[in-house]
Amino acid sequence: MARKKNKAAYMISSVSEQFGIHPQTLRLYEREGLLTPSRSDGNTRLYTDEDLERLEVILQLTREFGVNLAGVEIILNMREKMDLMQRQMQEFVETLNSQMAVHMKAPPPVHKDGGLIPVIRMPSLVRMEIKKDEE
Repeated sequence: MARKKNKAAYMISSVSEQFGIHPQTLRLYEREGLLTPSRSDGNTRLYTDEDLERLEVILQLTREFGVNLAGVEIILNMREKMDLMQRQMQEFVETLNSQMAVHMKAPPPVHKDGGLIPVIRMPSLVRMEIKKDEE
């Protein structure tokens, strides 16, 4: 029987010490919606490894690139949308590949004229001549 992996959770004091930021900064990031730590039964903030990865991105954007918090929010939202689009594209490619595999196994359809590709018969074109008025 497979055991569930427990996610590591870090308290605000250890996170602030690890990243060299004040706990109020972490609270600010939470108020701004940039971080959403879970809460213990005693209402203590608990940060997961995913929260810490997100915090690293936030700090890199603010410290190294000088992005303000509004810009950080936009960038994080765009990253999430890009990740979603990437997953959707991957699912589409997998579906397309599986459909192609099914069609590759099936024999090709044979049309009534014996060809593999249907021939569209076009009506013959009528050549029209326009007479110029003779002066």
